[in-house]
Amino acid sequence: MQFEIFENKNKDFLPLSVRLAPQTLEEFVGQEHLVGNGKPLRVLIENGRLKSSIFFGPPGCGKTALARIVANFVKTKFEEVNAAKIKPSEIKNLVDHLTGYYKATGKPAVLYLDEIHRLNRLHQEFFLPFTEDGSLILIASTTHNPYFAISSALLSRSMLFEFKPLSEEEILKILKRASSLIFEEYKIETAENVLLRISQMADGDARRALNILETALLVAINQRLFQIDMELIQEIMPHRAYTLTEDEHYDMISALIKSIRGSDPDAAVYWLVRLLEQGEDPLYIIRRLFVHACEDIGLEDPEAIRVVSACKEGFEMVGRPEGDIILTFAVLYLALAKKSNAVIRTLAKAREIVEETGKLPVPLHLMDSHYQGAKRLGRGMGYVYPYGKNRGVKQDYLPDKIKGIKIFQREEEQ
Repeated sequence: MQFEIFENKNKDFLPLSVRLAPQTLEEFVGQEHLVGNGKPLRVLIENGRLKSSIFFGPPGCGKTALARIVANFVKTKFEEVNAAKIKPSEIKNLVDHLTGYYKATGKPAVLYLDEIHRLNRLHQEFFLPFTEDGSLILIASTTHNPYFAISSALLSRSMLFEFKPLSEEEILKILKRASSLIFEEYKIETAENVLLRISQMADGDARRALNILETALLVAINQRLFQIDMELIQEIMPHRAYTLTEDEHYDMISALIKSIRGSDPDAAVYWLVRLLEQGEDPLYIIRRLFVHACEDIGLEDPEAIRVVSACKEGFEMVGRPEGDIILTFAVLYLALAKKSNAVIRTLAKAREIVEETGKLPVPLHLMDSHYQGAKRLGRGMGYVYPYGKNRGVKQDYLPDKIKGIKIFQREEEQ
């Protein structure tokens, strides 16, 4: 009986994220760089000339909503399919159905394929010949980096549009619309500070924000409240919901290392905490710190590699959360240490020379002579043991063809 009011108000209740989905470009919130007045994507949509495209970006930023708006502009057949729900065996039937429309009318059908990264490269490329000959317009969306998740052949035949996380102001605008709808239908008010708080906690995801507000609405109806206040929101949303996408995994570790390389301890610790709080494996972070200690600090501070090694041992012994202090110590040490990229430059120079010169023979005086018959072959003849009275003696240690070449250079010698 407690839900009687709710049921009477709307027997066919749909999620707020569905009910508030924009129907026009004017209602669409966010992505001004794509659909602002005069922007290329908006012009293509308004003129019904959008070609096969890939929408990529984080969840809840409007990819699906915009694709559905496209359906209102194209004067042709429009189908929407989620790649997670379609069986590989059904792809051919789907394409045959859509290209049949082209054969009958001369107009290409539009297929919106959500979560295309769920399909493997082979199944993605099944769409290639049809997008290439124009018999099908494919609009695909993904939350992954398309250069990692989508067939390069399909990428080369598609327009790429990157969607950004929504700003707090944009999410607040969406929430205010939802609040108006809630008051209109249920006479339940939503406090202004509640909407602001939800927009801050949504991390750019409008769907998440609306789901939080909808949960609060259901609780308010159940408890016969007349207002959704901050106390109610704190009950259902005590902490941020952190996740780490594949792209964030690489982007954030890159930000961490670049901050350390740039000797910025504030930024370095910030990115460390972001990684830890979003679920990154601490041992993966430590492995990257080992590389950095040699690549960007190296001979300028040989203790750096020892510090990272000791911190790895300490972290494994202590574990989290106290182990985070040890990781922070390692990151701060590296960020504040003097920097030198001599090691990585020397490695790159040596590889370049090896690539250019190939398999040069080892000079005879450097060859192994610790076996019977080596002297008869001339192996090791002429080598000077550089100790005792021979300390400091100069010898050639490189093959004759590259004798005298400079591979290792300290920072000041660049």
